[in-house]
Amino acid sequence: MMRIPTLIAATACVMLTAVDSSAQTPSPAPTYSYADLADRALIAPVAVIATITEAIRLKPEQAPGVAPGHARVYVEASANTLIRGAGGLPPTLSYLADVPLDARGKVPKLKGQQVLLLARPVPGKPGELQLITPDAQMPLTPELEQRVRAILTEALRSDAPPPITGITSAFHVDGTIPGEGETQIFLSTREHRPISLSILSRPGQERQWSVALGEIVDQAAKPPPKDSLLWYRLACGLPRELPAGATGDLDADAARSARDDYGFVIEQLGPCTRNQPIKTS
Repeated sequence: MMRIPTLIAATACVMLTAVDSSAQTPSPAPTYSYADLADRALIAPVAVIATITEAIRLKPEQAPGVAPGHARVYVEASANTLIRGAGGLPPTLSYLADVPLDARGKVPKLKGQQVLLLARPVPGKPGELQLITPDAQMPLTPELEQRVRAILTEALRSDAPPPITGITSAFHVDGTIPGEGETQIFLSTREHRPISLSILSRPGQERQWSVALGEIVDQAAKPPPKDSLLWYRLACGLPRELPAGATGDLDADAARSARDDYGFVIEQLGPCTRNQPIKTS
């Protein structure tokens, strides 16, 4: 019989139900947007591809906060490929995960399934992991692996954009001819690194905007591509409207232009779509 480690010591004294290995085809895998993956991957000290070797379903009373249609399972897995993780990992891993039930209300067969885990190590317990979120055990696909690797690769770059914490100020200057103007919007970040938006308007031309990750504004810079780390920081970190305090030093016309230009940027970025909002328990 499998020995349950201290990770779930509180549940060791109650009966656990082995996952039904005869369950039918697992429920369709959740669809993760770029924001869903970035939300999880960027805060995960460990990203690892593993193969499940054993899974045991916990009794409902020992799994508070589980979403309807899901069950909490204790999992043992073999580590295959470490994508991220200082110091490496032992070959055998254990953790808790919330998984969707099949049409019969049973946990689908998990043994033998390859998964991508986004987790943190349990201090002093080699091989024991705590998933970043209860649903951060994701069925592995080549696309999923590629997307997570791309996010983590961008995040490790020296010029990786930091999380945005707010907007400090906005300025607008009219040009020399009617319809010409420039707006600059300065953002605050968690790492106190400067980020600014620049929006240029010229008569008869579509507005152009760019983002600068430093003190120098490059007028030739282009907007960040969708589903990139910079796009994520902006689309998911900026407020939908320019705060009133950001235009406090502008006259009414300049403030109106700045708000309009900011709205243009938000529209161009598009929505920060989250198909699987982070759940905690």
